[in-house]
Amino acid sequence: MATETERHLRADAARNVERIVRAAHAAFADDGPEVSLEEIARRAGVGIRTLYRHFPRRGDLIKAVLDQRVAEELMPAIERALDDEDPRDGLTALIEAALAMVTREMSTLAAAKSADSLTPDLSTAFFEAMIVLMRRAQQARLLRADLVPEDLGRIMAMLTSVLWTMDPETEGWRRYLGFVLDGLSPATATVQPPAAPVVKKPRAGSLFG
Repeated sequence: MATETERHLRADAARNVERIVRAAHAAFADDGPEVSLEEIARRAGVGIRTLYRHFPRRGDLIKAVLDQRVAEELMPAIERALDDEDPRDGLTALIEAALAMVTREMSTLAAAKSADSLTPDLSTAFFEAMIVLMRRAQQARLLRADLVPEDLGRIMAMLTSVLWTMDPETEGWRRYLGFVLDGLSPATATVQPPAAPVVKKPRAGSLFG
């Protein structure tokens, strides 16, 4: 059974982790993907040794920041989308929430790519929800019938790729999402070749490219 001192130490450690992760998130947003760990520690009000004790590698800290953003922003959007009575509306809202989140987190994602800390688990729940909503919308004849799960990752990669070409304040991505959604309508569907097999990449990526 843990002693009062042990519980206090664990609580202190948990608070330090929370401060470090939130400070890192703010630092990436304010100072860019190359911000130093020393600056993050300063913002968090902890020593650099404390930061390294919890996050031995830069990539570990960046992954923790992304995990937190997914938990606080993307997971609630997934729940709302799955609860939507109109599955096409739910799917649209989920894609919008994902693109908005990626737009806000571009500095963190740039840091993650540099540190090779993007992993597929970050977007697993997102794509699982997309597949559920896709199938519901197809059953309701609200989405073209030839769309398959393999298409969803590629569509998100295409949409995500445009974010790096525009000022994030403009929400210019909505134009391209509109084009994609129009193309997914059953009313405008034309016969397309089958989806190509998924080829494994030498590096795993996520969110969403």
